[in-house]
Amino acid sequence: MARAQFQKGQKVWVECVGAWSHIEKVCPVWAKGFEEPVRVTYDVGLGREFLAHELLLPTEDPAVSDMGEWRLLRARNKWQPLEDCAHHPLPGSYPVVVTDSADWGGWRVPGAEYDRDPARIEMQARVIAIAPRLMALAGQMIDFVSDHPDDAPAELLELAKRARATLREATDVLSPAPDSLARPADVA
Repeated sequence: MARAQFQKGQKVWVECVGAWSHIEKVCPVWAKGFEEPVRVTYDVGLGREFLAHELLLPTEDPAVSDMGEWRLLRARNKWQPLEDCAHHPLPGSYPVVVTDSADWGGWRVPGAEYDRDPARIEMQARVIAIAPRLMALAGQMIDFVSDHPDDAPAELLELAKRARATLREATDVLSPAPDSLARPADVA
């Protein structure tokens, strides 16, 4: 027997199409003599009905809770002599964003890309290094506004809404649907 794994209006990722959509209609297939549907498909407005295994849900990435302290370090520029990179902000080195406590793992830039626009790469490295703190700051603002919605100005409410949407782009990952939706009797 099949049970619905999604509900109408729910946002889903349609894996075989590679696009986000919303469940427009839950389509159970009934057979005589059975108390539950034998199959459930979902109309998401893309021209055909999809089975649950073709749809994924956005869920928060568990890695978000332990981002750690990201740091900006300098690595020695091994691919160019100093005279060839005198135009770099810090000749003889390039930025490395370390995202691990052991000073390895993280973000590095290919040498040719760094040489093309070193000031831009330096700025990107600084932004990446402070990203966890910016995410925490945005989360604190969202929490504050949600705790005091009546006291917050309209502009701050709009900023919090945009911050929440932006954070979700970074924190939400795709996961399969649960085996079935909770029934109202199961929730109570």
